Amino acid sequence: MNADKKVKILATLGPAIRDATHIRQLVEAGVNLFRLNFSHGEHADHAQRYQWVREVERELNQPIGILMDLQGPKLRVGRFAEGKVQLVNGQSLRLDLDATPGDASRVNLPHPEIIEALQPGMSLLLDDGRLRLKVTGKQADAVDTCVIAGGELSDRKGVNVPEAVLQLSPLTEKDRRDLAFGLELGVDWVALSFVQRPEDIVEARELIGGKAFLMAKIEKPSAVQHLEEIAKLCDAIMVARGDLGVEVPAENVPRIQKDIVRTCRQLGRPVVVATQMLESMRFSPAPTRAEVTDVANAVAEGADAVMLSAETASGDYPLETVQMMSKIIRQVENGPDYQSQLDVGRPQAEATASDAISCAIRRISSILPVAALVNYTESGASSLRASRERPKAPILSLTPSLTTARRLTVAWGIYSVVNERLRRVEEVTSTALEIAQAQDMAKRGETVVITAGEPFGQPGSTNSLRIETLH
Repeated sequence: MNADKKVKILATLGPAIRDATHIRQLVEAGVNLFRLNFSHGEHADHAQRYQWVREVERELNQPIGILMDLQGPKLRVGRFAEGKVQLVNGQSLRLDLDATPGDASRVNLPHPEIIEALQPGMSLLLDDGRLRLKVTGKQADAVDTCVIAGGELSDRKGVNVPEAVLQLSPLTEKDRRDLAFGLELGVDWVALSFVQRPEDIVEARELIGGKAFLMAKIEKPSAVQHLEEIAKLCDAIMVARGDLGVEVPAENVPRIQKDIVRTCRQLGRPVVVATQMLESMRFSPAPTRAEVTDVANAVAEGADAVMLSAETASGDYPLETVQMMSKIIRQVENGPDYQSQLDVGRPQAEATASDAISCAIRRISSILPVAALVNYTESGASSLRASRERPKAPILSLTPSLTTARRLTVAWGIYSVVNERLRRVEEVTSTALEIAQAQDMAKRGETVVITAGEPFGQPGSTNSLRIETLH
């Protein structure tokens, strides 16, 4: 088991990854789970990539998570009679429900939800924020705007509405079809785009029905405002810095990222930092120094995982990108201040036996030279609470459930082994020592801390801790 880093790598699959051999190379280089981006590709493409991952999982006898990322609503302007127009600062532009091709004075906005939500004084962003409009007036079927930052605007460019909450479900008809397909395949995680409010999580949960874990993508200002409520309702959070960086001032993104990581750690929810982490490696075998620093900062802040998007999906150097990200993670984690920084941000424990034991193993691993922390879990809940503490030693999670093992691949420091269901704490001790040695996580003479609980199979029942030396 390659457990030499605690922060996980989530890599996106796409046309650059052509077979199971490529996927195996990425896993051996440090990838822990893979993303299927349903904004691109056909169902047959995703099914093939899913099968490749499962093939590698069987070959390596190592749980590998699979996350499906739903596209969400895509808000766009309509078409222009000449394909594009040039907007000048200070000019007027009407956005309306008329499907007639537009010109420099008006264009179709086929989204009545946007028109309904906008009010005079609000901003509209077009083409990933390259153009900016200010709403000056509103009618039932149109809004009048003034161009604040002009430029060329062509057919079907995207629209962002940072200052309004739209009465729009995050799940389009396409998303619902994709979700049904992904759940039938057997994905472990579902990433939900366009989250604006806690109710969006409730809606998605009802559709998923417990068949996968739910990860909310934070990419809207309204989601940032409701972050804690949203995080409590989902299983993990993704800091989706691409769209977030369009809808909020760019200088605010680093602070928001830190706030999200801190909140998720306090709540015990895994958090993924995503978008443009090693973007230049799409076309270059080496990253920029700024990108290296960006990844290092996410690791130092305490993120559970960092994500690669186009770098592995369609880039020229997917393997080199993963190798570079693994090097950065290990370099930060081996630094003299990494553990002390994590300890400073340690979350407040809840008054439960499970949290008391999790706090204890963190403290023990900082006092004794502990090789591994072994936890027996069925649901994964106790392993996640141990991960929340960010202990110095890696966490070996023993579980009888392959589903649980796959879902834990996103969490900081947890490496899972699927073994038969155990019935007594004594069985856990002997099995833990045997597996820790077999997985090269502990050697003879080294110390292993083992946690479990009775009654078995009941989440939150962790109530025993043993310190053992491997003989």
